Amino acid sequence: MFSSKTYIERRNELKKIMKSGILFFPGAVDTPMNYGANTYKFRQDSTFLYYFGIDAPDLAAVIDVDNNREIIFGNNRDIDDIVWMGPEKTITEKASEVGISETKSMSELTNSLKSHLSAGETIHHLPQHQAQIKIEFEKWLGIHPTEVNNKSSKEFIRAVVKQRSIKSSEEVSEIEKALDISNLMYNLAMRATRAGMLEREIYGAVEGLTLGMGNGVSFPVIFSVNGETLHNHHHNNIMRDGDLVLLDSGAESLLHYASDITRTFPVSGKFTPRQKDIYNIVLESQSKAIEAIKPDVKYKNIHLQTAKIIANGLKELGLMKGNIDDAVSEGAHALFYPHGLGHMLGLDVHDMEGLGEGFVGYDDNTQRSDQFGLAYLRLAKELHSGFVITVEPGIYFIPQLYKIWKSENKLAEFINYDKVAEYLDFGGIRIEDDVLVTETGHRVLGKSPIPKTVEEIEQTCGK
Repeated sequence: MFSSKTYIERRNELKKIMKSGILFFPGAVDTPMNYGANTYKFRQDSTFLYYFGIDAPDLAAVIDVDNNREIIFGNNRDIDDIVWMGPEKTITEKASEVGISETKSMSELTNSLKSHLSAGETIHHLPQHQAQIKIEFEKWLGIHPTEVNNKSSKEFIRAVVKQRSIKSSEEVSEIEKALDISNLMYNLAMRATRAGMLEREIYGAVEGLTLGMGNGVSFPVIFSVNGETLHNHHHNNIMRDGDLVLLDSGAESLLHYASDITRTFPVSGKFTPRQKDIYNIVLESQSKAIEAIKPDVKYKNIHLQTAKIIANGLKELGLMKGNIDDAVSEGAHALFYPHGLGHMLGLDVHDMEGLGEGFVGYDDNTQRSDQFGLAYLRLAKELHSGFVITVEPGIYFIPQLYKIWKSENKLAEFINYDKVAEYLDFGGIRIEDDVLVTETGHRVLGKSPIPKTVEEIEQTCGK
């Protein structure tokens, strides 16, 4: 937990932005794995953490902007809970640690909210991701569970996104703590991977490391020799000499700030000439993208820059052809690079996207494209000092996508389909780092670099 001053300042800034109304923050609840008493590991709602800092289930908070009141709702453990789970601080004590003096029991929440409604006051709430919380909204505010997110407050969403987008120095420090863990994860994976092992042996080792050093993973680990599947959570393949393996993973700091790193490396420890060629195209595109990061530059434009570097590199290998500017404009590169360059990072690995990706990555001056590939860009708007973003271009050879495009002869003036057919067993390569936008440019986060060049990776693999 940060100091109470941090949470007080955050709430005060939110009140200034919102100006009026009741701001309602349901905390997260425990979720059963297979029966009620056996729950998944608890994870507090990120926005609740941001403004109230209390990392425990079954809480709610209300800010009455007009009357400058802040209330935490929650229950103290009774003796039955203490017997099974031990004692803990009271709700009053927890609230005091984040600068709030007024607390009430959860049984008072419904009547409190209804009294605000009866008085004609506007109650603002955010989109919710937990089913149980959506169900409770019918009792709390008379909103059917299926309508909770549709009736969320756009004004409230914009206010929260505005605040959470700009990371303070203490938040950046937390992200770098998560990156310290990532550094160990990637060095472990590169050194431990051997031909004949199952993917899950490495997956289990790197996830176990995050549990020992922080709050576990920031998202389910992607570790696969089938790197062409962008979010591949299957870990049962046998790794063989000649395979590339892609590790996309992140850790959470003890305060739940996330890291998100990707590296692709050879199972044998040595890249083949063909693998090295493709890898270095991706690496060049990522390096140039990082160099271009600074305030007031649209991330969409940096994404398109990486697309041109990738398309030009593939043209030099005979996989693409024609005018590169035209090829990227028409979206031909998306056969190989079908996703966006990156996303915001913070308390969520895709930071704040639960509030609506359109509010986080886009604005009135930046509209989402409907072109295949470019439509998947999570962050397109202008960058500002204090943003923490991921930079993760890639090249993939996806047989199913190739088959569809070839059958349609799609953009054949830019794609050498016969040559691409020779690479359909290649897999995929992605390289990702986390970058802070500074007042004058950028800083790649992490106290020490994670092996990234061909030479660094081969040296670390050391086979």
